Amino acid sequence: MAAPPAPARAAVLCGTGSFLPARRVSNDMLSATLDTSDEWIRTRTGIGARHFTDPGTTTSDLAAAAGARALADADPSGVDAVDAVVVATTTPDRPCPGTAPVVAAKLGLSGAAAFDVSAVCTGFVYGLATATGLIAAGAARRVLLVGAETYSSILDPTDRTTSVIFGDAAGAVVLRAGDPDEPGAVGPFDLGSDGDGVDLITVRGGGAEQRLSGRPAEPGERYFAMAGKQVFWQAVRHMAKSSRAVLDSAGWRVDEVDHLVGHQANIRILNRLADDIGVPRERSITNIAEVGNTSAASIPLALDQARAAGRLHTGDRLLLTAFGGGLTWGSTVLTWPNLAGDANRSTNPMTPPRSEESTR
Repeated sequence: MAAPPAPARAAVLCGTGSFLPARRVSNDMLSATLDTSDEWIRTRTGIGARHFTDPGTTTSDLAAAAGARALADADPSGVDAVDAVVVATTTPDRPCPGTAPVVAAKLGLSGAAAFDVSAVCTGFVYGLATATGLIAAGAARRVLLVGAETYSSILDPTDRTTSVIFGDAAGAVVLRAGDPDEPGAVGPFDLGSDGDGVDLITVRGGGAEQRLSGRPAEPGERYFAMAGKQVFWQAVRHMAKSSRAVLDSAGWRVDEVDHLVGHQANIRILNRLADDIGVPRERSITNIAEVGNTSAASIPLALDQARAAGRLHTGDRLLLTAFGGGLTWGSTVLTWPNLAGDANRSTNPMTPPRSEESTR
């Protein structure tokens, strides 16, 4: 007689953490050097401030800080190590090697599998799918997933269309093997891409394409560039379609969604997305006003901040969705678990002691 199939292994959320650099840059501070204003930025993006790293601080530093908090949250005793470290980032420390092995080493996790995921603002959702696959395949029992960005390193300081939008941050989660029907189990997923839109969100210089072209990079090609108007409608359309698909796969009705956690790209995108899906705007979790668009870090940062603020409760149904360069998009769902670390957390554990606001 054939043996019964082994029970399915799910990836279950068991810890969160995040980290913001201390340097807060307000809209008024940017207005001192750019042809812009606080009103102009807020009206078009919903952003009032963002955080930038100081010289010498790297993406791996932010990732390790957030990762350490997530690990301590998942296991205050420090007994349960992770088998894999996955870092979603658009701004790696170096083009080669990946940032994840450096993060693992900084956390004392040398020997664990470690690699990067590159899907720009969709990176965290793609990372969740990847970590879930590692656990489902039995290749890992516990995974640390970090979204970390230092966008200040690739922004053109003279370009008001991009430099006012993005900020630096890191957010992290720990996932463990568990049962598909327990709170915190992640999935199903809906993922997609369209490479024909490669030029809509890009850094053109520095890669093999430019290096093998036989010409040096133009001055502006080393900076991040985005076709804002086209990206707006692409983002709304793909996140809405992906969200509906994953809700169908999960068997959830739209009115059963307690919290919509979209990639924090732009408040107008987030509001339009909620309206298109049919989720009341007040159920949308947003933190963009104070941190800006933090790309792959935005969803885990928003989750950790919402948790610290007391907005997430055991049993709440969450819809996560993102859109980014590639073009890429993806969505997933989970029911919020009862996290053991809640008893040990302060009211706002994600922000380190902050120095006075400094100039850029």
